[in-house]
Amino acid sequence: MKAHIIFIIGFLVALAALAQSEETITLKTETGNIEGTLTMPEIKLPFPVALIIAGSGPTDRDGNNPMMKNNSLKMLSSELVKKGIASLRYDKRGIAKSQQAGIKEADLRFEDYIQDAVSWVQFLKQNKSFSSITVIGHSEGSLIGIVVSQNKLVGKFVSIAGAGQAADQIIREQLKAQPQIVLDQSTPILDELIKGNKVENVPQMLFSLFRPSVQPYMISWFKYDPQTEIAKLKKPTLIVQGTTDIQVSVEDAKRLQTAKPDAKLVIIKGMNHIFKDAEVDRMKNLQTYNQPELPINNDLVEAISSFVLTK
Repeated sequence: MKAHIIFIIGFLVALAALAQSEETITLKTETGNIEGTLTMPEIKLPFPVALIIAGSGPTDRDGNNPMMKNNSLKMLSSELVKKGIASLRYDKRGIAKSQQAGIKEADLRFEDYIQDAVSWVQFLKQNKSFSSITVIGHSEGSLIGIVVSQNKLVGKFVSIAGAGQAADQIIREQLKAQPQIVLDQSTPILDELIKGNKVENVPQMLFSLFRPSVQPYMISWFKYDPQTEIAKLKKPTLIVQGTTDIQVSVEDAKRLQTAKPDAKLVIIKGMNHIFKDAEVDRMKNLQTYNQPELPINNDLVEAISSFVLTK
């Protein structure tokens, strides 16, 4: 997807006297505009920049969605800039200020998210203010980031709470908690989708998960095994996982490191999926998903900033 960059300046900043700033950046694509925020530190040029890729669902550049506000990604950006690291985070296509770039469900593919991130990397490469580009992918954004980081323009990659199995395997594991009939009827559907075949006759009780319009996206998504993809990376890689994450496990992080043994693995005690300190108790853990006043875990900030700044 060919992309062109349009600048919408939030604060005018002269390069000769660069101050900490935030600029609204618009990525113009063939299907509409994708909007992001570029945060720049007040230090001597050049400095490193991180592209932050959000996770699954209707997640915006700050890490929020219509059902919850935690500001996880916004806080990460704010902490990184204090360390002298610029960042670019963006609303996913079809979400928030990128809503006009939405593609009909039947036409959306996992590769669209990959190409969007590649286009942002290409934009960052054009800016001489940046000494290096690190891709930071959170949750589903980790898999997107792994693939994007295979691009020679990317210097380093950071996975935060990234799944260690292909999406179809994750779905199979989740379905095991359902009545046996659900797993029995889902398994042949998943088997066909893995082969690249759509399934027209979906049982009504499984329609929300396997509706025909979402199947093309699932087929495209299932092609990417995070272990296979991360093994392709020939660059410094950091894998970060919290111990109280109720969505992604420490075992997932270990699977990723097994696939890429030279990756640095950091396990953060007491950190949950949205970077906040939380208990293992599910209800108390979920409460933090809608508490934007809670700061993110400092060990996460230190691990990422140290990794990015190390030459």
